[in-house]
Amino acid sequence: MARPRTRDYDELRRDLLDAAGRLLAEEGPQALSTRRVAQEVGSSTTAVYNLFGDKTGLLRAMFLEGFARLAREFAAVPRDGDPEADLMALGYAYRAAALANPHLYELMFGRPIADFRPDESALTQIQGTFDTLVAAVARCVDVGRFAPSDPYDIAVHLNALVHGLASLELRGSLAGGDQADRHWRLALEATFRGHRTPAP
Repeated sequence: MARPRTRDYDELRRDLLDAAGRLLAEEGPQALSTRRVAQEVGSSTTAVYNLFGDKTGLLRAMFLEGFARLAREFAAVPRDGDPEADLMALGYAYRAAALANPHLYELMFGRPIADFRPDESALTQIQGTFDTLVAAVARCVDVGRFAPSDPYDIAVHLNALVHGLASLELRGSLAGGDQADRHWRLALEATFRGHRTPAP
């Protein structure tokens, strides 16, 4: 297959990753074959192999794409305003990324395919999303909004919280709409209160 123009290449790559994610989420691992993925977008298995190498390469690319989309949501969050407001916005950015990409979410954080594990290089590439969270927490600690503590530890707690909320919402367990919004707001606000510096 001749290499597509850059715009065509990027579009085809994105379409294949989204199609693979939908198949995995909707029909399970048994549906995820290179042939089926290619059929979903009207392409050929040759295109899949040229772009990703093999099925493992496709899974790795899906994993990285999910985190790349999360990183883009994070990048849109201000980092020079009120530290707590900026940190809260990161929580909602995580939610937005999960809701926009439910077909990639499980592969990012779960083990829907038992024999796929991201390699060390992939794990290094996604570290930036967590580092963004740690930096935002550190600002809250540095300006005295949060009690003195290791920002990494607080980031782990917050990451667990938003992951749990997103997982529940994606499974329809937060009732959706205004009720889901309320659960997110209450959970984040309560967690922030727990980390704030006590009043003198």
